[in-house]
Amino acid sequence: MRNIILTILSFFSVPNLFAQSETLVHKTVSDSFELYYNAAQYDRIFAMFSPEMKNALPLEKTEEFFSGLQTQAGKITQKQFIKMTQGTVAVYKANFEHTIFAINLSIDDNKKINGLYIKPFADESQPAPARNSSKLILPFKEEWTVIWGGDTKELNYHVETPAQKNAFDLVITDASGKSFKTDGKTNEDYYAFGKEIIAPCDGTVVLVVDGVKDNAISETNTFNVGGNMVILKSTANEYLVFCHFKHGTLQVKEGQTLKQGQLLGLCGNTGNSSEPHLHFHIQNIENINSATGVKCYFEKILVNGMEKKDHSPIQKEKIRNGDGTY
Repeated sequence: MRNIILTILSFFSVPNLFAQSETLVHKTVSDSFELYYNAAQYDRIFAMFSPEMKNALPLEKTEEFFSGLQTQAGKITQKQFIKMTQGTVAVYKANFEHTIFAINLSIDDNKKINGLYIKPFADESQPAPARNSSKLILPFKEEWTVIWGGDTKELNYHVETPAQKNAFDLVITDASGKSFKTDGKTNEDYYAFGKEIIAPCDGTVVLVVDGVKDNAISETNTFNVGGNMVILKSTANEYLVFCHFKHGTLQVKEGQTLKQGQLLGLCGNTGNSSEPHLHFHIQNIENINSATGVKCYFEKILVNGMEKKDHSPIQKEKIRNGDGTY
């Protein structure tokens, strides 16, 4: 799963001036931006753009971007001015319903938006343990194969993304190593599609994203990166993230208390996913955009048929829960 980041990079042409407090123009424009965004009036945001911004991000692309952002992150619930930088760029901490972003807003001399950059808000104040303390089982009942997992870029492309640096991407493969039965052209042809995903430990559901449709094979949804997803907070205050559930199969709700082994939903192909698979990782805080990943160890599992205790799987390993565990 690629990082849950939605950004607009545009053209910052700013004079060498520096201000320490929010200007009236920035306050007015940022308040209007928040109002129009929450009301889904993306055409009115587009009308606030400079000619250069309109050229870089036409109306159709503007509407597509902000619609995807609102589907994934929700509405803005609170906005706080942080600082001015580069003379005309105001930096805001924006609390959305499901996450927190930093919004960098540049205004030209005509009071038009000539630069907009939305990125994860970095919160370095939270401790990040080196590993999980919760005793975990694998989040599935069958034998699955790790396609991305480990501590190096060669084993795991996620290592370059802070929250996902210890993530796993998992599929089910047959004896020949294929993840599908025949030609691999439909979701239903994949062994993992529709398989049960279960809670690895006791915990409380803190986030549920539902309603995202499954992709056709080889297509991806970059505006709802995690697809249908669940975040489970363990009793040790670790946040377990599960992504790409099949449309319409989630069995949990926010605030629900779960027991180890309880059904979350079925494996699917939603979000930034080109084939049915499970993305799973642990992070130190709920907000995936400012979290730090936590290395994940499972209490007792079978790895390529051999029992291993307190093991963190790596790429190409075939893993399943130990005898007598689901």
